[in-house]
Amino acid sequence: MQYVYLFSEGNASMRETLGGKGANLAEMTNLGLPVPQGFTVSTDACNLYYEHGEVLSEDVKSEIFDKLKKLEEITGKKFGGNDNPLLVSVRSGSRASMPGMMDTVLNLGINEEVLHAIEKVDPKLAYDSYRRFITMFGEVVMGVEKTYFDNALNHIMKAHNYESDHDLTVDALKEVVNSFKSVYKEHTGKHFPTDPNEQLLLAVEAVFRSWNNPRAIYYRKMNDIPMSWGTAVNIQEMVFGNMGEGCATGVAFSRNPATGEKKLYGEFLYNAQGEDVVAGTHTPLQIVKLKEEMPDAYAQFEETAQKLEAHYHDMQDMEFTIERGKLFMLQTRNGKRTAQAAVRIAVDMLHEGLITKQEAVDSLDLKIIDGLLHPQFDADRLKKTEPIATGLPASPGAASGVIALDAASAVEYCDKGRDVILVRLETSPEDIEGMNVSKGILTARGGMTSHAAVVGRGMGKAAIVGCSEIQVDDTGVTIQGKHYNEGEYISIDGSTGHVYPGLLKTEQASIKEDFKEILELSDELAPIQVYANADSPQDVARAIEFGAKGVGLVRTEHMFFEASRIRAVREMILSTTQGQREVALDKILPMQREDFEGIFRVLEGRSATIRFLDPPLHEFMPTTTQDIEELAVVMNRSTTELREVIRRLHEYNPMMGHRGCRLAITYPEISMMQTRAVIEAAINVSKETGKNVKPEIMIPLVGDVKEFTFLASKVRETADALIKDSGLDLKYTVGTMIELPRACVLADEIAQQADFFSFGTNDLTQMTYGFSRDDAGTFLKDYYSLGIYDKDPFATVDQLGVGSLIKMAVEKGRATNPNLKIGVCGEHGGDPASIAFFKSVGVDYVSCSPYRVPVARIAAARDE
Repeated sequence: MQYVYLFSEGNASMRETLGGKGANLAEMTNLGLPVPQGFTVSTDACNLYYEHGEVLSEDVKSEIFDKLKKLEEITGKKFGGNDNPLLVSVRSGSRASMPGMMDTVLNLGINEEVLHAIEKVDPKLAYDSYRRFITMFGEVVMGVEKTYFDNALNHIMKAHNYESDHDLTVDALKEVVNSFKSVYKEHTGKHFPTDPNEQLLLAVEAVFRSWNNPRAIYYRKMNDIPMSWGTAVNIQEMVFGNMGEGCATGVAFSRNPATGEKKLYGEFLYNAQGEDVVAGTHTPLQIVKLKEEMPDAYAQFEETAQKLEAHYHDMQDMEFTIERGKLFMLQTRNGKRTAQAAVRIAVDMLHEGLITKQEAVDSLDLKIIDGLLHPQFDADRLKKTEPIATGLPASPGAASGVIALDAASAVEYCDKGRDVILVRLETSPEDIEGMNVSKGILTARGGMTSHAAVVGRGMGKAAIVGCSEIQVDDTGVTIQGKHYNEGEYISIDGSTGHVYPGLLKTEQASIKEDFKEILELSDELAPIQVYANADSPQDVARAIEFGAKGVGLVRTEHMFFEASRIRAVREMILSTTQGQREVALDKILPMQREDFEGIFRVLEGRSATIRFLDPPLHEFMPTTTQDIEELAVVMNRSTTELREVIRRLHEYNPMMGHRGCRLAITYPEISMMQTRAVIEAAINVSKETGKNVKPEIMIPLVGDVKEFTFLASKVRETADALIKDSGLDLKYTVGTMIELPRACVLADEIAQQADFFSFGTNDLTQMTYGFSRDDAGTFLKDYYSLGIYDKDPFATVDQLGVGSLIKMAVEKGRATNPNLKIGVCGEHGGDPASIAFFKSVGVDYVSCSPYRVPVARIAAARDE
């Protein structure tokens, strides 16, 4: 097996082997673009490294040095040589983009001999590159905290009255190099390595190790990236943006990543290296400034950006270096962007003829698209509120929360149920968990391509960067002379860059025209429909506004939790005779009928699947003395009697107890009342509006066909009698919720009697795994950390276990009832990865919460 590939040996299709960065460097090489040459140590080598107990195999080492010799031939330079020496960068590159999560080492290959060879040509370049190399090698490879190097640098800068490290003279840089070597020896107990080959192998191992650092593990879990993918390592000839006049380095996007505007957008620094731009430690210049100072290089870069965008059919995020007027492309990848920008770019590229309808839909990152549906600040309130500071609008959206000064505090506040704004001088990859749990991000430093900006956009978080008007200290943040302590509320608007004091009222987002076009395209392409889970007319109206084709789940028990209704439900549950129960049901009937009428009116002829009473009884039980005493008076019973009934109804495992169809079999009058409520409501609304109402009655928790036929016959008998008396030709169906493994196994029998199936994947998952979704969080984190599970099975459907049961049930059900309508109504119905699976097994629709409907519509159309 080949483990190491020259850039000229690869192409874009080898992403799994070369990683995203390596595949794109190879592709740019094939396109004839100015790429510093190099080679890629593959993801296969990374996996082999872990299989061998985190040791590089001799085969991999041999291939690395073989390709290094070929790189020397290509460049005409000698690695470790004293004449025209070759320096390299060592950078990670996994299959999926993971910005800042893994490690990089630049300027590798310097020792005293090489240093003096470079010094003859450019003394400042020599020592500037060496001090950067010692810092990165010390931190990345040997684990020396960067703070120690920063402190040493700041001490020397202060002694010489330098404001920036770019101002350091050659003599000062020599002093820095010596100081850094001392720091390295103090914290490692070793002299800085002088053998370039040793440096290279240690750096490759360090990048492989970084695949499993805590922030990378967290990022993978957050983005569903498997551990088994591994990372590649790219070893590339160094080109220098820090050689003085005519040199620069930068990061740019082929379109604006915040708005989607078709215009080159980015930042750069003169006389710098790439890390200076992305780390947020220097304030960069806008890319348009480069056009004024280096028009030829700018024109070439602009042309290259257009060529790459046309080639990849997507907006590109590019890194470049200009060495003495010559442009070099260091990286390209599909750029992270805000939700607003993603939609605009997709629509614009479609209209420009660059992409197809399918490509437009597939280009959207569904993890951030729902940001379009999140609340914005109330416009009237905003007019009356003056911003207290303004920074760069890095990622749009409105967010209010308490100030948290570090990731740990953000997590702590979040665990207490508080919304959080993470406020930092600048963020780093170590802040990833804090950024993820926060509602918004605010930094004092950095530009639009800094870590905070890129990661914030990728997460769909409101973010403001480079807000120099704020001063961050250990206790809080000072803005315009006023100190805001950690834990106090502030608000940020990532669309404008404005910071506001306190909490601001928000308003619902509305769907813009570009997004409507994407959603209409999605409906045109999707082989399945998207319904909504909605329990009130308001929820239904919102779902229809978001494009739901109907309601796939009305949870009738949710209508009972209001204080004005709960007492009647408790009467029903705690009744000990049929007569008592019917008295309570007579109170509930008009409430249910009114609820269904409201839903049917809003649906205007669309179908609604109404699940009959399902939850465990304990959810309705009175628990306080006051509630029990009041209920005893209403039911004309003593509190002692009532407490005894409550005690008898106690269940050790209520989720597997007397609920769903089991409750209705014991007390059929409950189902009869609900049937009357549904059918009478449908009749009333049909007469009132003149539109056909399409009720679908769903019997929950069926595990045997006899359970279903017993209840379905009673439902149909009651419904048919009501419809006959009404004189209407009202159509209805009766089906079941498939949420037990036994129901999947017996689906062929059940389908002969049922009109439809709807998979309740929440319960099906917990019944299949044998653990409670409410309690699993206490131990599943250990499964993730040990690599036993990659993801939460309650968030994304388990295709191997639960998925096999679903596939079996679909096949068996359709075998005996070819016209069987099949859907999914668990929360998995709104998860894009799960939707891809449901499409593959042949369901007719998925149903999810209203705010997930737009994303589900796009997911349903994706070619996955």
